Amino acid sequence: MTDYITVAIVDDLLGVNWQGDGDATQAVIEANVWLSSRNLPDDPIPSAVERAGALLAREAANARLYADRQPNLKRKLVDADGVKSEREYMDGSTVSSGTMRLILDLLRPWLSSGSAFDVRRA
Repeated sequence: MTDYITVAIVDDLLGVNWQGDGDATQAVIEANVWLSSRNLPDDPIPSAVERAGALLAREAANARLYADRQPNLKRKLVDADGVKSEREYMDGSTVSSGTMRLILDLLRPWLSSGSAFDVRRA
């Protein structure tokens, strides 16, 4: 994983207390994982990538970068008198765990994309 940003860089770009009640160190780790998983340039690190990383860290500190995602709702029916509630989700829509997406981004360099294969010559 490449360290695109540090807490000091984010403090410099966004000012102190950018993390609010969140954990600044964990937020920077999540931002660096997110950036690293997208194979961005890192030698030298462009200032735009640092700025994006700072904004990502703020999102992570507010639990929005790797937040759980609910399935896409197709239809919702509520009946107050009969105490009836019904939800129908889009076909193929699933819950997406933020922690699982973080894990996948951490492991991305070692995971097969499905289109790569080894060529061996005899």
